[in-house]
Amino acid sequence: MFDEILGLPLHPLVVHAAVVLTPLLAVLAVAYALLPRTRPMLTWAVVGLAPIVPVSVFVARESGESLEEGRFASASGQLGERIAEHAGFSIPLLLVTLALGVMSLALVHVSRGDRFGRSAGLAVSALTVVLAAVALYYVLRAGHSGAVAVWGN
Repeated sequence: MFDEILGLPLHPLVVHAAVVLTPLLAVLAVAYALLPRTRPMLTWAVVGLAPIVPVSVFVARESGESLEEGRFASASGQLGERIAEHAGFSIPLLLVTLALGVMSLALVHVSRGDRFGRSAGLAVSALTVVLAAVALYYVLRAGHSGAVAVWGN
């Protein structure tokens, strides 16, 4: 299912969605958390990206596993190490984007009205900012290690 699309390996095609949309959600969620005046403009973007980002990372991960099994199962040496390093970032990236998506939705929910209080809003905002930073770290590491695996130093 995650092998090919139109005869091309799926991973190089879908990985770009994860690499572009993850930082976009991270930046928008941080702006939403730290700049309350931007919230009316950002609400739909944050709500829309929150479920899309973890799904795109999941598809990139699954397609990467299919690519590795189908074309690089016997890879050894430096290439095998590079592929293993790249694949090692997939689970942490998936988990943190899932957490960022959920926390972004929670932030939008908590920010609507005063029923949760200021301290709850601050706590959710702070956690969102931390998760956004961690997501940026892992997407940069995964993207860089993937580029190094394909293109060398």
